[in-house]
Amino acid sequence: MKTHHVLGLSGGKDSAALAIFMSQNFPELEIEYFFTDTGKELPEVYDFLSRLEGVLCKPINRLGAGAIDGRERDFDWWLRRYGYFLPSAQTRWCTRKLKLEPFKNWVNPLLKAGDSVIQYVAIRRDEDHRQGLWNTEKGLTTKMPFIEAGVDKEGVIELLNSSGIGLPKYYEWRSRSGCTFCFFQQKIEWVRLKETHPDRFEEAKRYEKTALEHESPFTWTHGEPLEMLERPERVQQIKTDFESRKSRVKSRQVSNPLRSLDGKEYEDVDEILMLDEGAGACLVCHK
Repeated sequence: MKTHHVLGLSGGKDSAALAIFMSQNFPELEIEYFFTDTGKELPEVYDFLSRLEGVLCKPINRLGAGAIDGRERDFDWWLRRYGYFLPSAQTRWCTRKLKLEPFKNWVNPLLKAGDSVIQYVAIRRDEDHRQGLWNTEKGLTTKMPFIEAGVDKEGVIELLNSSGIGLPKYYEWRSRSGCTFCFFQQKIEWVRLKETHPDRFEEAKRYEKTALEHESPFTWTHGEPLEMLERPERVQQIKTDFESRKSRVKSRQVSNPLRSLDGKEYEDVDEILMLDEGAGACLVCHK
């Protein structure tokens, strides 16, 4: 029997910080790092993972969506399989098919061979109410080193900055990692997607248009197609509403801004999300 140590990376700050933490504090462990790639991630995610490989001095395994009958099944294939119904908070087939199942397909042969697998999950001390990833198979154990070591959000930022990698660039305009058109995005983040990656916004609109033509009950944002959201007057309203919410949050916030190496202030958008429709993103996608 053999014990395998695995750590999943989302392209977000917490899992990246955990990878750095484990490499610094447990160099004797042969940890295999992996990333479940939907093929629809932000360009900044891929860039951040490449830089993280340089810090870790180890490759990150890219797990695809898996194959059926010898053919890879990507987001577009599953979208057709689900009748062009977009994934949503109520039907998270994207998380199940493009994130969880590739991980299961990767570790199941190890478990069936009688090996044990320890997965390390980046749940912080200040969010110990959350649960880890899939952990129902015999031989699979979940560990949460940040909780054991008392690492909170400030500790995560410190780990990233001290390693020289800093925060992913998309944190300048978006609060979480995950797919380009994650349905847990705030409306302000859809506006920023249009401004930052207009081609990706147009792709999301095409998916939405096809879904509506096939009578999908869901749009990317609840009750508001992207064609309505991108209207100039609506964009201005979304920006104004967001600034109002941000002001309310900052008025209650302890003064301790998170800063990158260049001194630029990053808003604590996670707290802002608590007040918005983007709360509740899938743990496996954004950690």
